[in-house]
Amino acid sequence: MTPPYCGHCLCGKTRFACDAAPLWQGHCHCESCRRATGSPFTSFLGVADGHWRWVGAEPAIYASSPGVTRYFCQGCGTPMAFRAERFPGEMHFYAATLDAPETFQPTRHYFAAERLPWVHLADGLPE
Repeated sequence: MTPPYCGHCLCGKTRFACDAAPLWQGHCHCESCRRATGSPFTSFLGVADGHWRWVGAEPAIYASSPGVTRYFCQGCGTPMAFRAERFPGEMHFYAATLDAPETFQPTRHYFAAERLPWVHLADGLPE
């Protein structure tokens, strides 16, 4: 059985594996994440450094803004992870890339003030 916090890209070349539960799980509504994923918001799980590793092909890296690095599959382009200097010691993986995405348990919405006006949330999570 696959551990719940492992995942892969669309083509399967880039994979990650985590050996600990996430530090946090949530949805991000910031403009930068929306543009990076082409989605109205995206969902992340933060994993402490030392508790995750890349398996298979190393992802490509893009510095999307000062202090922010985004990781994506070099083959198919799937966004895989996000790292920011303002969140030291952790990598943020995209929840939709999980092998078992049903294990994702978000607890809040981040940057809700940047939410698109046509996104209506009814999950009751804090913003």
